[in-house]
Amino acid sequence: MKIRRYGVAVAVAAAGALLFSACSSSDDSPKSTTTGAATAKTGGTITVAEVNAFFSFNSLTANGNTDINSKVSLATQSGFNYVDDKLTLQKDPSFGTYEVVKQDPLTVKYTLSDKAQWSDGTPVSADDLLLAWAVESGWYNDGTTNADGKVTKGTNYFDYAGSTLGLNDTKFPTVSDDKKSITIEYTKPFADWESAYSVQGIPPAHVIWKHAGLANEDAFIKLLQDQPKGDPSKPAKTNATLKKISDYFNTGFDSKTLPSDPSLYLSDGPYIVSAIDQGKSLTLVPNTKYQGDHTAKLDSIVIRTIADPQAQIQALQNGEVDVIAPQANADTLAALDQVPGVQVHKGNQLSYDHIDLNFSGVFKDKNVREAFLKTIPRQAILDAIITPLDSSAKVLNSQLFVPAQEGYADSVANNGSSAYGEPDIDGAKKLLNGATPTVRILYNSDNPNRVDAFTLISQSASKAGFKIKNEGDVNWGSRLGDGSYDASIFGWISSGVGVSGVPQIFGTGQSSNFNGYSNKSADAAMSKLIQTTDKSEQTKLQQEIDKDIFSDAYGLPLFQSIGVDAESSRVGGIDTFNPNQNGVWWNVWEWTVKS
Repeated sequence: MKIRRYGVAVAVAAAGALLFSACSSSDDSPKSTTTGAATAKTGGTITVAEVNAFFSFNSLTANGNTDINSKVSLATQSGFNYVDDKLTLQKDPSFGTYEVVKQDPLTVKYTLSDKAQWSDGTPVSADDLLLAWAVESGWYNDGTTNADGKVTKGTNYFDYAGSTLGLNDTKFPTVSDDKKSITIEYTKPFADWESAYSVQGIPPAHVIWKHAGLANEDAFIKLLQDQPKGDPSKPAKTNATLKKISDYFNTGFDSKTLPSDPSLYLSDGPYIVSAIDQGKSLTLVPNTKYQGDHTAKLDSIVIRTIADPQAQIQALQNGEVDVIAPQANADTLAALDQVPGVQVHKGNQLSYDHIDLNFSGVFKDKNVREAFLKTIPRQAILDAIITPLDSSAKVLNSQLFVPAQEGYADSVANNGSSAYGEPDIDGAKKLLNGATPTVRILYNSDNPNRVDAFTLISQSASKAGFKIKNEGDVNWGSRLGDGSYDASIFGWISSGVGVSGVPQIFGTGQSSNFNGYSNKSADAAMSKLIQTTDKSEQTKLQQEIDKDIFSDAYGLPLFQSIGVDAESSRVGGIDTFNPNQNGVWWNVWEWTVKS
């Protein structure tokens, strides 16, 4: 259930990660007024049911990078571009423009529109652009981490959820005199240059540098200019002011309630948060300071936290909610068929469920990893969860491709996935050689699909001698990478744009590499991958990486997820199925109430 940055994967629980509370009443209305809140031009209210509860106004951090936080960010913050339902990158010139001013070395100039401003009236400016660059490039980091992801020496400043590769290979940006543009020069080619630096989701820099005690924008820019690029081989003394800024970026915008300080939830997008009923609902209203092209058309959007799929469907049928995206299963689709007057979209998501093994503890031994993977009943898991929805579905046999993508078939033929077809209990016992290892499995205990997968895996692994410890936890997402488990069952979902999501997950020491995986050959291929723009070469490199991952007994993909959303007849603007992490929210500014 995690994201941001295009091409970046988001950890998901399909439709059930980090579940908090149950239903709230359907008559939620704004409980407070914030800077920039007012009545929309078209009017009306749409109520949306979401599985997970909101808890952070910064979806770019490893902690805040969850589906619901990111959806709220889409409604409240703007960027240079966005991904549409056809997985095409679309520009937003009303926020700003960008142009390649030089091809070799690649040099890109980003210029803000005069319309771009925060809801407190402060213009979006170079300090916001520099903050986005500093965060997404990891330029100042010189920390060295251990297998558990803990910094052992040096300093890592911004806790960014995405991969810093690519943007890290840039010079310090040139800032224009009017503070309306910056120019970024790359020292190496970068395939995802256009999608990697969107700025969408970045918190307001002026709020952060004020909390750090800096006098003005110039002082903030000078601080960043004077701090040298981090070098892990020669870590420098921690810059106390930069650390204060990064610490505030990392945690200062986390809140399960509406902060008393309005600066903590400013908006430069079409909507702004006006109320939060902790764990139950969040209300969005139009941002009157917004002057861009994506003007809000509704008076309000109420997001209700409803974890249970059947409860979502019942709420839709009763008219308590207008939009739902419940976890897809046979019961869900059967129930939706009985609801009159609703529009249902269904399709394969850019998401897949998988089980990952930690490269420490009990699974430090490759033989033990291989033995455990030989017990995974992937076909039985598919039959229990996906086959009732799609009788033609097959077990997923790649970590980097899904069946509809070019390169999937060739990768499957050569990546070694054939070693893990049906469970091989005898083969697992042979590798264990009489050992009976204890394996702690983490998963979302509130997600029926994950419960089913855990149960089937536990039963099968026990036959080979493994002792399974149930680490099911509704707060599983906050435990990823903390060393409190040996295997984890969850899902990845991507935007469908770019290749930076590959090193984000599988690159040594990268932000979403939760299991301590490291392979020099794969790292080298990933370095090439993000530098090439040739699609066929990208496919070949990903096939090499896929093979390395299987060779190392990293874990196993289980199945490609199926998504579903449904809308009442009064909702306008939601017309197609969107397979990426944004789902129906990708064009929230176009939502209307039909007359």
